[in-house]
Amino acid sequence: MAVAVWMVLNSLKSTRAVFSDPWGVPTDPRWGNYARAWQASDFGVATLNTVMVVFGTAVATIALAAPAAYALSRLLNRWNAGLTVFFALGLGIPAQVMILPLYVMMNRLYLVDSLVGLWILYVATSMPFTVFFLTGFFGSLPRELEEAAALDGASPNRTFWQIMLPLARSGVITALILNIIQHWGETLFALIFLQSEHKATLSIALLGFLQRMQYNGADWGGLFAGVCTVVLPLLVGYVWLGRRIIEGMTLGSLK
Repeated sequence: MAVAVWMVLNSLKSTRAVFSDPWGVPTDPRWGNYARAWQASDFGVATLNTVMVVFGTAVATIALAAPAAYALSRLLNRWNAGLTVFFALGLGIPAQVMILPLYVMMNRLYLVDSLVGLWILYVATSMPFTVFFLTGFFGSLPRELEEAAALDGASPNRTFWQIMLPLARSGVITALILNIIQHWGETLFALIFLQSEHKATLSIALLGFLQRMQYNGADWGGLFAGVCTVVLPLLVGYVWLGRRIIEGMTLGSLK
């Protein structure tokens, strides 16, 4: 939190004030730093791209991971343990290892320099954690509810969508928020798979602004304003929803 306050204070200073008094409160706040950073980095388009990709990723990941996690937590057969381990192994694969084969595959599918392609990558890389997380959460729900629903004639599909999924709302919302946090400032995949400037996400737009600042003269106040534009919405959302995230992760860890 102290770092966030420091960034906000420096985002309202001139370059000279940033270096002469980096810890002080700005005596003449320069709100124009935000307007200059927004225009120079084309943050408007980048924000729209980021919102579409990130929220689309979160919703699609939950829609795919929730049924899979429920099945893994309920269907008792010899394949379940292996499948659960398979999803867990995905958590340990570094993104750098996947870059080259993913680029070759995406290029053959004409999905390089495409927001849709980036969305597919985000969904695919989010599945291991989300399935693993929700499997434990669904496993903590009482089986008696499913038995009662079966006695009333409800099908397994109806039992999941109308009974179990609403009961798992805390876990689902937690997974949704964690996916948004994970991808909001993601840089590696966006930097490699997006090439057009009008398709840039916020993190790529911020990198472009930093490069222009280096060539066109230092503007540290504008740079701090750009960083705040990217980071503060995520930080505010995390502080606002932090209790729900902790409650969801705690409930999912208890049986």
